[in-house]
Amino acid sequence: MQSVLRSPRAEQSVATDDILVAENLSKRFGAFLAVSDLNLSIRRGSIHALIGPNGAGKTTCFNLLTKALPLTSGRITFNGTDISGLRPAAVARLGLVRSFQISATFANLTLLENVRVALQQTHGKAYHFWRPLASIETLNDRAMQLLSQVGLADSSHLTASALSYGKKRALEIATTLALEPELLLLDEPTAGMGHEDIGPITDLIREVAKGRTVLLVEHNLSVVSTLCDRITVLQHGQVIADGSYAEVSTDPQVRAAYMGEDDA
Repeated sequence: MQSVLRSPRAEQSVATDDILVAENLSKRFGAFLAVSDLNLSIRRGSIHALIGPNGAGKTTCFNLLTKALPLTSGRITFNGTDISGLRPAAVARLGLVRSFQISATFANLTLLENVRVALQQTHGKAYHFWRPLASIETLNDRAMQLLSQVGLADSSHLTASALSYGKKRALEIATTLALEPELLLLDEPTAGMGHEDIGPITDLIREVAKGRTVLLVEHNLSVVSTLCDRITVLQHGQVIADGSYAEVSTDPQVRAAYMGEDDA
């Protein structure tokens, strides 16, 4: 793991308060303890990465934070509110949104229509067959703004099926932004991408992070080193290191955890 000298956004002003705090999280599946007594704090305005070798518990942790899985024990607060017992939809309405919650794109709809469907959820215009088209066309301007933000405005007329894999991920981010997240959770945003797509998606994440907080699981450590302000490393469902990339990359436990493992 190659260390870096400073945070990629060290010159930017980042608030010191924590937007999300997880305390003593545990998740048991029968006899298997997938997450054990995990503590995590996410600083408001930061880009925070959750990394670890295969089977470290990263996705389970994401599922707990977004309430896709119920806690076995522990407590989660978001903006000072205890969300431990809330359902995923209620958590999303508060502004904590995971990309896949609305990012499954519709292949036969245009990019504009995909984003407009997502916007209907936040503007009280959920689809009904009797609702006239004009009632949702008022969302077109905002949909185009979101497509422009992810670099897809010129392709708004295309169907999602016509996009490359990298651009489909950009469309997914646009539909997620339609939910107006304050904390955006991205699960391996560069997974499966060719080298030519990784740079643009990294730049896109950096851009959409302006004015919000991002927590991501990411297997590509070169992306983590250049993008993230802070990194939490998991192994066997527990935190073994937390800090800047320079700090965690030289931690003996982290180096031992990754020895002989894929960057996952």
